[in-house]
Amino acid sequence: MTRFRKPTLALGVAALALMIAAPADAQFGGIVYDPSNYAQNVLTAARTLQQINNQITQIQNQAQSLINQARNLTNLPTSMLSSIQQDIDRTRQLITQAQQIAYKVENIDQVFSQRYPSGSLTGTSSGALVTNAQTRWTDALASYQDALRTGATVTGNIDGTRDQASTLVTASQGATGALQAAQAGNQLVALQTRQLADLTAMVAAQSRAAAIQAARAAADEAQGREQTRRFLAPGAGYVPHSVTLFHD
Repeated sequence: MTRFRKPTLALGVAALALMIAAPADAQFGGIVYDPSNYAQNVLTAARTLQQINNQITQIQNQAQSLINQARNLTNLPTSMLSSIQQDIDRTRQLITQAQQIAYKVENIDQVFSQRYPSGSLTGTSSGALVTNAQTRWTDALASYQDALRTGATVTGNIDGTRDQASTLVTASQGATGALQAAQAGNQLVALQTRQLADLTAMVAAQSRAAAIQAARAAADEAQGREQTRRFLAPGAGYVPHSVTLFHD
């Protein structure tokens, strides 16, 4: 094979040399052939083709960029905000339904001035003392019931929290763009906020019950001292009388 290739290659080189050596206005079949002009045209065509390829590549990049932007602007199809808001409203409703003593500063001040007095009980009638003691017992009992109801509600939210968290984590992992990932993250933050609200309500209910019980104990102690003082007051307290158990 090598013996036949060398003469062929030599003939080709010779022909190319003749073409290059030929004058610029050489004619072939009546057509003027200009090698330098032909080479320039080929070079121009190659450059034009390269520019077209570059433009095609640029258009493809712009199209991909638009696709990515569309993905980044796509909303998350999953939303747990309504469910989370319902759980928060349920906890808030328990707070507004607090019995006897509401979670309001003005109500607390009014109640304490009436049945948890910090001053002297000298001017308070015996009937009022008994009534206030009974009401304080009712306050303490109601606060314990409120704490138990709050605890039951918060505990009932645990199953919902698990389902909501699982749904949002799955949606976050399958997010197609930045907006979906951000929305899933925001909903997870909202879920954590609801959990903090439940925890705050639980702590507040327990603290309220403990505070009312402590206030009741202090008021009962003050009332006990006042009743003892009245019982032992000379001339106004207890006066012994002769009692006959058996009659003839």
